[in-house]
Amino acid sequence: MESQPPVPPPLPDPSARGPSPRRISRRARIIGGLAALAVVAGVGWLAWELTHPESAAVAQGARAPVARGQGAGGGGGGGGGRRAGAGAPATTVGVAVAERTDIPVFLDALGTVVPQATVRVRPQVSGVLQQVLYKEGQLVRKGDVLARIDPRQFEMALQQASGQRMRDEAQLQAARVTLERFRTLLQQDSIARQEVDTQAALVKQLEAALVIAKANEGAARLNLGYTRIVAPIGGRVGLRTVDVGNVVGPGDANGVAVITQISPIDVEFAVPQDQAPQLQRNARAFMEVKALDRSRTNLLDTGVFASLDNQVDTQTGTVRAKARFNNAREALFPNQFVNVQLHVRTIRDAVVVPVSAVRHGAEGDHVFVLKDDRTVALRPVTRGQATAERVQIATGLQVGERVITEGADRLRDGSRVTLPGDGPGAGGRGVRRRGGDGAAPGAVPAASAPAANGDVPPQAAAGPQRMGAPGDREERRAQRREERRRAAAASAPVATP
Repeated sequence: MESQPPVPPPLPDPSARGPSPRRISRRARIIGGLAALAVVAGVGWLAWELTHPESAAVAQGARAPVARGQGAGGGGGGGGGRRAGAGAPATTVGVAVAERTDIPVFLDALGTVVPQATVRVRPQVSGVLQQVLYKEGQLVRKGDVLARIDPRQFEMALQQASGQRMRDEAQLQAARVTLERFRTLLQQDSIARQEVDTQAALVKQLEAALVIAKANEGAARLNLGYTRIVAPIGGRVGLRTVDVGNVVGPGDANGVAVITQISPIDVEFAVPQDQAPQLQRNARAFMEVKALDRSRTNLLDTGVFASLDNQVDTQTGTVRAKARFNNAREALFPNQFVNVQLHVRTIRDAVVVPVSAVRHGAEGDHVFVLKDDRTVALRPVTRGQATAERVQIATGLQVGERVITEGADRLRDGSRVTLPGDGPGAGGRGVRRRGGDGAAPGAVPAASAPAANGDVPPQAAAGPQRMGAPGDREERRAQRREERRRAAAASAPVATP
């Protein structure tokens, strides 16, 4: 029996096979990627809407009038809105008016209070200090007794000098009587001339001795007066440097007291050498000087310019000057540091503006002048004398013109501006709506259409509500949330197999 060849197994039908695994995985990736992109886009849009609710409300309110205008055939109104928004927005600025006033010119310097006189009182004679008659910090006048030294030894010396003077006077008187007798005898030729001459010489010797005796008596009386230590000047006494019972003398370093004259008192300060000629010319005129404290907030005293030094300090390039103050309130203290403000001169009828109005550019100083049409013009000016708040305009500006003081860093020549008191349409920015409702562009109507059954909505029946009412705000918020939800659902792409 003949063997049959083996029959191969039947091939599978291609139509019966399922889809290719590679094709299925590629389609799944495409669908998954589109879904992921849709989710990311929706989440991002929702986040932006939640973080910018005001912008969304304004955009929604802007779309509503356009839709109403297009439905009514008012396409021209939308075109007008685009033209108004195409211009550059106006800048809100601050304005000041150029004024005419007098500007005082001051010279500021740092000064030191120096007394006109400072005296360290020392005794003129040596002795035991018996009394101290002043109190520390007391104001004394010239001639007041400050202390006393034991005067007994000086009284004895004065008595001795007086006795010597009296003895010399008696001897001189006896010698003069004898001389007169000798001259009478000489006329009678009863005595030799030699005796007369000798007596005359004796009289002259006694006269000289009397002069010495009188001088000794005066010195003793003067020393007795020195036992009373008096104030040589008027002023304030410092702290006491010696106590009662100590032996004091002219050689003591500390002395008995230190007196400082505080009224009037001087302030010395340095001025630049460039200002010295002008101060020298005005030295005879009245120039007011103010002394301020360290923080320049409190006025200590007001005085006058006194004098100027005759040479320039080569190390600092300054000249020493002095001002004098009455110091009636005793606000100035010796060796105190003060800020000096010297009124040098006054500029009459100067054109001034606030300091913030003048700006410096590549071509120099300039200001922005406000025109009547709410535009600005850049005008170069020449700066003059400046104070803390205002500056003089020497050339380039007239009295009464308005200049920009705030917001000038955002301006150019010809820029349009608005003022804080202007309305919404000032400066060409306002766009007037052509609709008949008269509502603001961003306003969302609470109920703009009647109910389906013809009934009046509750909001209309209740009358117009105030925009700030809590119920109105909650309704607008709910409406915005519903619109955002619908927009997110409509923007999400639909996955198709």
